[in-house]
Amino acid sequence: QVQLVESGGGLVQAGGSLRLSCAASGRTFNRYAMGWFRQAPGKERDFVAAISRSGRNTYYADSVKGRFTISGDDAKNTVYLQMNSLKAEDTAVYYCAAVSSFVDIVIITSNTYDYWGQGTQVTVSS
Repeated sequence: QVQLVESGGGLVQAGGSLRLSCAASGRTFNRYAMGWFRQAPGKERDFVAAISRSGRNTYYADSVKGRFTISGDDAKNTVYLQMNSLKAEDTAVYYCAAVSSFVDIVIITSNTYDYWGQGTQVTVSS
C-alpha cells in the first residue's frame, strides 16, 4: 500500500509559479512510476506529467510542455511538479498518482495508476 499526500497548491496570478509536492509513504519509492493529473470543474481528469521509476524518463502533456517540470527525490520519497508561466486554464485540482513498475517507463493513462493522492487546488487568476 502506498499513501500519497499532495501539497503546494494555492492562488497565484497568471504568469506566476507554484511547486507542488507529492510525498509518498508505505513502500519503496523508487519502484514506482509517478504521474500528475488535473481536473477542472465539469471536466475529466487529464494527464499533466509523468516520470519513470528511475527519474530518467519524463513526459508532458502538450499544454504544459516547456512550462512544467516533473522531478523526484528518492531520499525524500517525494515527487515535485514545478509550474511556471501559469495560465488561467491551468486552474484545477491537481492529483499525483503512483503505480508499481518493473520497467523504467512513463505512464500517461490514469486508469493504469493504482494509488492516488487527495488532490491540491491550484487557482490561477487572470
